[in-house]
Formats: sequence, C-alpha cells, structure tokens
Amino acid sequence: MKRNIAIIAGGDSSEYEVSLRSAAGIESFLADQKQYTTTIVLLRGNDWKAKVSENEWAEIDKNDFSFTHNGQKNTFDFAYITIHGTPGENGVLQGYFDMLGIPYSCCGVLAAALTFNKFTCNHYLKSFGIRVAESILLRKGTTHPSAEEIVAQVGLPCFIKTNVGGSSFGVTKVKTVEEVAPAIEKAMAEGDEVICEAFMQGTEITCGAYMTRTQSMAFPITEVVTSNEFFDYDAKYNGQVEEITPARIPDEVRDKVQALTLQIYKLLGCKGIIRIDYILTEGWTINLLEVNTTPGMTATSFIPQQVRAAGLNIGDVLAQIVEDSF
Repeated sequence: MKRNIAIIAGGDSSEYEVSLRSAAGIESFLADQKQYTTTIVLLRGNDWKAKVSENEWAEIDKNDFSFTHNGQKNTFDFAYITIHGTPGENGVLQGYFDMLGIPYSCCGVLAAALTFNKFTCNHYLKSFGIRVAESILLRKGTTHPSAEEIVAQVGLPCFIKTNVGGSSFGVTKVKTVEEVAPAIEKAMAEGDEVICEAFMQGTEITCGAYMTRTQSMAFPITEVVTSNEFFDYDAKYNGQVEEITPARIPDEVRDKVQALTLQIYKLLGCKGIIRIDYILTEGWTINLLEVNTTPGMTATSFIPQQVRAAGLNIGDVLAQIVEDSF
C-alpha cells in the first residue's frame, strides 16, 4: 500500500515563490521512491488547494486535511512541509497537524517557533556557550533606540534585517548612521520585529544535518563566496555566488562545525533536515548566524548539494525521514 504524501508549499511570506521551487524539487527527489504517491498542496492565506492535474486544483477540507476529486475523498498519510516562512516554518502548521494526528517532516511546534524567531533562538543558544553576533531587537509600535545608539552598540557596518523572514528579503548592510532608519523601515515591511546585528568579517559556511531514531548525520559543509555586499537574494537564487562543497577549511574546523551542528539539533529538539549557517572569523572561530528548519530544496540548494557530496541519494534520505515518523 503506497503512502500518500502531501508536499506543502506556498505560505504568506515573501518567500512564496522560493517555496514553490522547493516543492518541485522534493517532488522530483521522491519520484523514484515507488512506495509513495505525492501531491503538491498550495497554501495562501485561507486558500488551500491540492494539485490534481496540470491545470486542475481541488479545495482542501481543513477539518481533516483531505480533498475530494471525481467524487472520491483523498486523505494524506504524511505532510512534507516546505513552506519558508509563515505558517509552515513558525510552528502554526505543525500545531494543526499535531491536532489531526498527521505526521510531518520538520520540527515540532516549540522548535519551529523558537528557530523562526532568529533573535530569541540565537540568544537561547548563546546561553549554552555558542558564539553569536552582538544584536538589538526592535519591535513595531515601541520606542526604539536612536540610530546613533544602535551604531554605538553594534558598530558599523551592521546588518539590519527582519527577525522572522528568510531568503535575505528586507536585509540591508548598513554603512552609515544615515542608512539606519531607512533600513529599519525596509525590514519592518517583512514583519513586526527587526534585528540590528553586528557585522562579522570572515568565511561564510553552512552545514546541513538530519537525525532519525537510528541515524545521526551532519553533511559535508558548503563554503559560500559572493562578490555581492553579502549573501543576498541575487546571490542565493540568481547565481551571483560560488558554492564550494566541501568547504576549503581545515579538517579539525570541519569536524567542530559538524559536531556543533548536531549539538544544536539536539538542544533545539529538531526533526527532519535542518541547515545551520555560520561565519568563521579570525582564528577559525565559529560564530552562529541562524538555524533553518525548512531549508531550500531545489536541485541547486545547499542541502541537495551536500547530500550528493556525502555520496547519498536525496530521495533515499527523504524516504528515511518519512519512514522514521511511522
């Protein structure tokens, strides 16, 4: 009996289109796994629909996450969530599936909510001795420090970005005091919280990992090299970057990063595939940038690259994650 897998994409953030690409990637990765039937399910606000043919969609019944097509009711055994942003990355959708008793691919409610809030997550991990950048959190509708006070605390240049988004939407590398206020306004357009974060000069890397009940693996590390001001949207999705897997770092640094990635996975209580971004500063010091619990899954995304570099088949890895839920 085949398992029916919903590949859930879309969402309500600026990363909507990126999510669609990830869903297409996951669908292609699972195509060779003959034990599954996959269906793309698209969410946008209250509009939830399942793709039943190339040009035909069926409305999802939110009471039990089913759809009816040609008079037949269809239900799902598993949800592969690949929404980047709300409601799939912040715990909201996870809570819905918990109530329905439908297993899913990624972190549970607490870990998803915690990692989605970059400021809270980093400061939680900082309490375990993990190095993070100096930062300030600003909330919409509250009194903020002045631009001068922000610069005095985090220095220049600094990054000003949304606290709850991804794909570098709303991010500005600020070099002068005068640029602070416009950068905050730009970031606030993505969400109600903004981080002002100290700039760290170094080598940017990223490391994926996953765990099942029988396996624990950190993937080969990718080094991220871009001529842009930082690893922005164009660098991520329009080819303005060099991604080197495995990263050109000493073996002992690689081992430490992989061990730290698995440590963070356990500290947060993660599930499925995650990806953690770091920057290596002078002396190969490891600094956490952020934790991604629903990382990009296009054919050229970091995770598929790292899985290939590990000598694994991405479809087999995804199948392990699905089966681990049963």
